[in-house]
Amino acid sequence: MSRFYKTLMTILLVSGASAAFAFDRYPGLGRLATPAEVTAWDIDVRPDFTGLPQGSGNVDDGMVLWEAKCASCHGIFGESNEVFTPLVGGTRASDIESGHVAALIDNSFPQRSTFMKVATVSTLFDYIKRAMPWTEPKSLSDDDVYALLAYLLNLAEVVPADFVLTHENIADVQARMPNRNGMTTDHGMWPGASAANGGIGNGGKPDVNGDACMSNCKTEVLVASALPDYAQDAHGNLAEQNRPVGPVRGVSSGDQAEAGASVDHSGATAVVALVNAKGCMACHGLANKIVGPGYNEVLAKYKDRADAEAYLIGKVTSGGQGVWGAVPMPPQGHLSDDEARRIVQWVLSGAQAQ
Repeated sequence: MSRFYKTLMTILLVSGASAAFAFDRYPGLGRLATPAEVTAWDIDVRPDFTGLPQGSGNVDDGMVLWEAKCASCHGIFGESNEVFTPLVGGTRASDIESGHVAALIDNSFPQRSTFMKVATVSTLFDYIKRAMPWTEPKSLSDDDVYALLAYLLNLAEVVPADFVLTHENIADVQARMPNRNGMTTDHGMWPGASAANGGIGNGGKPDVNGDACMSNCKTEVLVASALPDYAQDAHGNLAEQNRPVGPVRGVSSGDQAEAGASVDHSGATAVVALVNAKGCMACHGLANKIVGPGYNEVLAKYKDRADAEAYLIGKVTSGGQGVWGAVPMPPQGHLSDDEARRIVQWVLSGAQAQ
């Protein structure tokens, strides 16, 4: 949770006069946030471990959780480059001793992994707790997050295989992060001199008095990262490739967008809502592969199979690997038997392509 929203909610809670003024000025708009609502938003974990919940988790439990909820995108050992950039790799024992990752300078590792770059273990805890799994953000318990993080730390050789990560020893783990000294605090957004930066700092004074150059200004703003028209749909319709939660939505792109725009879901509105709500569309497009096959591809492959419904329900509930490539599909335990059946029947009916 950002400091802005935390401050805003605190004001609403403790400043009765200000809140009363707001409600008097804008009658019928809003209400005071309850302590429970503030607590639900207040889940951030800072580098000094403010906000860290109590809990614990071991490497073995983390491995089980990882294979069930994380391996399909990140690989069994966090090294996969199939969907996302590798999480683990590129760090050495000497990096743990120095707190600086040598591969960031000598380019000895072909791709920068998360553990090469991240400086604080709190960042990993916060992100896993807030945003993972990709299709079910905020569904993990605090102990689940501790266990998953313990497994990742073991893969990065920061902690041993029998390690139990807790709120009491996480600060000790921070002292072994490979790139813990790779983050500078010598800038105006930091509140003062930092011991981790050798006591060097500028007192937290942003540079707001610079001289603006107002000569030879550009008359037109060019977006250098825009794709040419012919490449807009090179990877399918971007609108179908965003996670089903949060404010970000992909823009419709190319011929795939035009094809998608003509799709009529009116006969299966409830199931479409279900596959979106359960995160299925994060990995399966209506008409193209994303992480897993498009629903049209599943229909084409299994429409003539006599036991297609039972077979696909089993794949949804139990998971599988190898039929559509190297990326496994984890068991979808968050779906009830009835929900799995309805989704499979919808796919096999061809309603998604009508």
